Amino acid sequence: MKALLRPVAHQYRSWIDRWENELCSRANDRVVRPFEFGLEWTERWPCAARCERNGSDPVAYLVRLNECCIANSAEFFAYRTPSDFELSGEWLQFTSPVATPYPENNTVRARWFPARNGKRKAVVVLPHWNAKLPQHNALCAGLQRLGISALRLSLPYHDARMPAELTRADYAVSSNICRTIDATRQSVIDTRSCFDWLEQQGYQHLGIVGTSLGSCYAFLASAHDERIRVNVFNHCSTYFADVVWEGLSTRHIRDSLDVAIDLETLRKLWLCISPPSYWQLYTARHKHSKFIYTRYDTTFPVHLSRQVIAGARAHRWTHDVTVLPCGHYTMGEFPFKFIAGYEICSYLKRHL
Repeated sequence: MKALLRPVAHQYRSWIDRWENELCSRANDRVVRPFEFGLEWTERWPCAARCERNGSDPVAYLVRLNECCIANSAEFFAYRTPSDFELSGEWLQFTSPVATPYPENNTVRARWFPARNGKRKAVVVLPHWNAKLPQHNALCAGLQRLGISALRLSLPYHDARMPAELTRADYAVSSNICRTIDATRQSVIDTRSCFDWLEQQGYQHLGIVGTSLGSCYAFLASAHDERIRVNVFNHCSTYFADVVWEGLSTRHIRDSLDVAIDLETLRKLWLCISPPSYWQLYTARHKHSKFIYTRYDTTFPVHLSRQVIAGARAHRWTHDVTVLPCGHYTMGEFPFKFIAGYEICSYLKRHL
C-alpha cells in the first residue's frame, strides 16, 4: 500500500511546490539591497553602553553585543509604557517607545475588534512579514464572534508605518544586520505596549497569535512578558538567520548576505532575536503553546519547525502541534486558511 501511495504523494508535493513558487513570484518589487552592519542602530540599545567596541572589527563587536543583549534581555526589551494611547473608532494609536529615524514608523497603529460580551479575554494578533490590510482581519473577526477581543498590530515598517521610499517592509528584515535587530526589538516592545493598553481596559486573560515573522516576534514578547499566558505560533522556526538564509521568500536578502558573510556568523549576529536564545526563559513562564507548521514549507524550512517541536518536548512545555499538508504561502489559500483559522480559534477558545 505504501509503495502505491508514493507516486501520489510525490505528485501532491510537486503540485504544492509549484503553487508555492507561483504565489511567491507574484511579488515583483523585491530589491537586493547592499549588505550593511548598520552599527548606528545600536546607539540607543540599553546594552550597547556596557559593550564598548574598542576598535574591534564589526563581527567581533556584534557577537559580544548579542551575548550581552541575551544575558540582559529583560533590559534589552525593557520600555516605558506609552502615555498617549488613543482609541479612535476601531483604531488604537500610540507612540512607539522605540524611536527610529522614520516618523511614520514611530506611530503604532492597531485595529481593534472588541467582543460584545465581557472584558476578560483578549489577544494581540501579529501578522506575517509584508502583510497588508485587511489581511488577518477575518481571523480577528472570528475571534471576536467567539467572545475573544482581538487587537491586530501593524508591525514596524508595515501599512501606515511604512516610510515613503518603500513599497515593501524591507526595513523589518533585510541585509542590514542591526536595523533588522532594531525592528525586531521595536516589534516586541510595541507588542508588550499593546498588552499594557489591554490591561488598562480591564482584560485579565491575555494571549497572542503570531504568523510567520509575527510568530518570531510573538515568542520573544511572550518569553519576556508573564502576562501572555496562551500562545499560538502559526509557522514556527528556530534561528532567525537560518530562515533568512534558507527561505524561499528571502532569497533576495540571501543574495546580498552571501557575498559578505556565512550562515554560522550570521546566526551569531542575529542570536539575540532568535527564539532558542530564550527557551529557558519561556519555560519558566509556564505557558500554553500551540504550534502550527506545514509539511511542504520552503520559507520556514520544515527541519527548522521540527527543531522547535523537539525543543518544546525537551523543555516539557504544555503544547499542541498541528501539521498542515501545504506550504507557507499556500496556507493563506483555500482550503488551508480555513483549517488554520479553525486550529487557532479553537485553541484560544479552549485555553484562554
